[in-house]
Amino acid sequence: MPESPVDPTPYEVLGVDPRVGQEELRRAYRRLLRQTHPDTGGDAVLFVRVQRAWERVGTPEDRAAYDRGQGARSVAPEGGPAHAAGASGSAATPGSGFQAGFRSRRAPSSTVKARSYGHPGGQEREQYLALLREWVGRGVSIADPYDPALVRSAPREIRAWLAKAIAEESTAGIVGTLGIGYTIWNNVLTGRTLGGVPETIDHVVLGPAGLFAIQSEDWGGEVRLRKGEIVGEGVHPDEEPLRELGRGARSLARSLGVRFTSLVVVVPDAALTEPMAVVERGRLAGAVVVRRSLLPQLLRNGVGSADRASIDRAFELRTRLQNGIRLA
Repeated sequence: MPESPVDPTPYEVLGVDPRVGQEELRRAYRRLLRQTHPDTGGDAVLFVRVQRAWERVGTPEDRAAYDRGQGARSVAPEGGPAHAAGASGSAATPGSGFQAGFRSRRAPSSTVKARSYGHPGGQEREQYLALLREWVGRGVSIADPYDPALVRSAPREIRAWLAKAIAEESTAGIVGTLGIGYTIWNNVLTGRTLGGVPETIDHVVLGPAGLFAIQSEDWGGEVRLRKGEIVGEGVHPDEEPLRELGRGARSLARSLGVRFTSLVVVVPDAALTEPMAVVERGRLAGAVVVRRSLLPQLLRNGVGSADRASIDRAFELRTRLQNGIRLA
């Protein structure tokens, strides 16, 4: 399972400060083993999580390697100016892959990609960098804000912004590979404000199967649908991801004079026990939570019996959207 910046670190799983001595770390591990062991009424999932945490930092050698960031994927943004397609309509590059700490390099592709507008994950990376500098301290130089060891040591609320950025970049990259029949707008303003901050939808995607309002998320753990809403260990109890997306999509649809085919929340594959979960009833009926790897299939085939857009209608919608959408 690929590592995410928002995944709990071994120290967080074991409930200790990263600076504790090896003996104290061992005591915490043994205590949690007893508490979580299924044979004594513990949680099997937590038991496995504790064991995996110990495998990563249980010896001084493994711990030193982990603290150096060994084995982590790169979280640096890719592509420079070309990554933010802007109004040029060029396709956005896929989000950063975690590949042994190296920035990935891709050979130029001759494939005609989807039209892409805006900068996926840009605002989230800016927020990550601002919070990271504040956490490190004024006047302290940061050689590489995406250094795996530094990312791992940052508080989870800071790492969450980076995870969100990577999730958005990954979605934009996937849509970019679907071809010229698709258009994606990233960080779209809905016309509403929340607490004085302009509300956005991560992606609006137009293709042959319809018009989709999409949020890209990574809560660092498993999620599921319950009573028509997304819940999970990493989802705050007051958070309502699908309802929030629904409200924003309705506001945007009214301003543009369009109707969304479906609301979609994209999560890492490991976060969902089933390939896709669909809200069956209520105002959000037809809304979907889907594994990231299955997003192309969903965008090609649609959800349920939704009507596919004709070529003429898709062209008309694209023109209307391009004239009316405002990007953050």
